[in-house]
Amino acid sequence: MNSEKVSPAAAQVGGRKQLSAEVEAFVREEIMTGKFEAGRYIRTETLAAHLGVSQTPVREGLQALRGQGFLRLEPRKGFRVLELRRSDIDDIFGVQADLAAELARRAATRLSWEQVNELARVHDELVVAVDAGDGVAVQRLNSDFHRLINHSADSPKIAMLLAVALSYVPNRFYETTGLYPPTDERTEILEAMKTRDPERAAAAMRVHIEHSGVVLQKFLDDKGILGS
Repeated sequence: MNSEKVSPAAAQVGGRKQLSAEVEAFVREEIMTGKFEAGRYIRTETLAAHLGVSQTPVREGLQALRGQGFLRLEPRKGFRVLELRRSDIDDIFGVQADLAAELARRAATRLSWEQVNELARVHDELVVAVDAGDGVAVQRLNSDFHRLINHSADSPKIAMLLAVALSYVPNRFYETTGLYPPTDERTEILEAMKTRDPERAAAAMRVHIEHSGVVLQKFLDDKGILGS
């Protein structure tokens, strides 16, 4: 199997439920980035040995992915990776764009000037990280940028639904691919926050998220693993 290990946090978590969630996230990431291609069989005992964990949390993590439509259980063969379709990516990012746009709309009038300045600082650091090709920093700062907006919206239920949608998106996409979010899209979001323009903020965020889906589609297309 792929030599990449599950997150170091998986070895430190204190409960089986958390560990199964780590396994679930790891396998989903491998599928969404094309490392576990369609048709591949994942056997519980093999993956458990590879990750250095017991079979129970692995089985639970794989069953969760089965329920989400990423895997199919086939008797005596194991869990089979199902094909990712273009419509799947459209659906995932369409929902994410709707939720993120609404959070941006609300945040535009609720961010304090201190928070706007913090958003600008993160944006500036992101520009530097992209120019330096520092994928780890880009991933972290991009998350910080969106987290600040989402939390400032003060809409916990929408943020919770967005978190569910985000669970289907590769967590380390920028870090592992070197494909970075466009600066001009993020700049437009920042300017909308500075001018306290809710509709501009929502529109800019929607464009940004939908474009991210297009980037992921192209990435998977280039690998030849995205179905129609």
